[in-house]
Amino acid sequence: MKVAVLGCGIMGQTHARNYAVMPGVELAGVCDEQEELGAQLAADCGTTAYTQFEEMIAAVKPDVISICLPTYLHKPYVILAAQAGIHIICEKPIAPTLEEANEMIRVCEQNRVRLFIAHVVRFFPNYTDMSRRIHQGGIGKVGVAHTKRVGGHPAKAKPWYGNKAKSGGVILDLLIHDIDYLRSVLGEVQSVFAMNRTSMQMDYALVTLRFQSGAIANLEGYWGYPGPFTTAVEFAGNKGIIRFNSNEVSSIRLQKAPSELKEGSPRVAVPSSPAFHDPYYYELKHFIDCIIKDEAPIVTTDDAYRAMEIAFAAMESAESGKPVFFKESDGLSVKEG
Repeated sequence: MKVAVLGCGIMGQTHARNYAVMPGVELAGVCDEQEELGAQLAADCGTTAYTQFEEMIAAVKPDVISICLPTYLHKPYVILAAQAGIHIICEKPIAPTLEEANEMIRVCEQNRVRLFIAHVVRFFPNYTDMSRRIHQGGIGKVGVAHTKRVGGHPAKAKPWYGNKAKSGGVILDLLIHDIDYLRSVLGEVQSVFAMNRTSMQMDYALVTLRFQSGAIANLEGYWGYPGPFTTAVEFAGNKGIIRFNSNEVSSIRLQKAPSELKEGSPRVAVPSSPAFHDPYYYELKHFIDCIIKDEAPIVTTDDAYRAMEIAFAAMESAESGKPVFFKESDGLSVKEG
């Protein structure tokens, strides 16, 4: 499988370095308009650097391309790749607007190419282990969930993040990770209520989701956080609590209700998965395998689009100060006032 990478920033470097060591995959080229950036990555990965997308496509003729550009540049290059018959792995979110996302999905379908959106949290071992335990009934019926995703403001290094029209801000760019993950665990969302505070130094959001199952989740996202980048998640069910915090040594903690604890059993369970993996490798390998085997991915394009719908509903709620509701019969396709 011949692959290429468009965009040689942090995410492009991550994709390229994982492809370079992936069995059955040839990293045939990387592309960035910043010549030195592309040349350095190409040297590191043993491939060829290009500064023009069209030049790389003509020379390499890849089967798959990873699009690791800023969000507002996704649409034109996804469409060009689709029209060239190339399967696409695109970083999240799909686009800065639902209209652009719709067009990208439609063009890929018309050209019969696969479009994968890289919601990598589904592939983080701790998050995967938590969802497995919950789906197996480890903590019973989930009633409440809390997530946290905080770190420095990316606009300090990349000014486009500070332009909400281009990045979508902290809700669309950062909290969409937790929106997608929670939906994969708890199902469809019934309503959204949110607050969002921004300044030159920070972008903070608190989003409350009520799910059709009755569960309620509070999601906290913060660009401009003075401490280290931190992710955390906690689920509380009627039989126990399961939690993870990236700043803690233990990968996740599972606490059972006292009535279910056997004599002498520990109150903290350590998952079988190791504390460290490269989730990007497993994500990309999964997408490549889906193309080869013609299978549906763990996170579908529809999943990615629905996460965008919820994110935009949260932004609408934050602007109006009112909750946004979705019709249960139609999933997330119709909003109510």
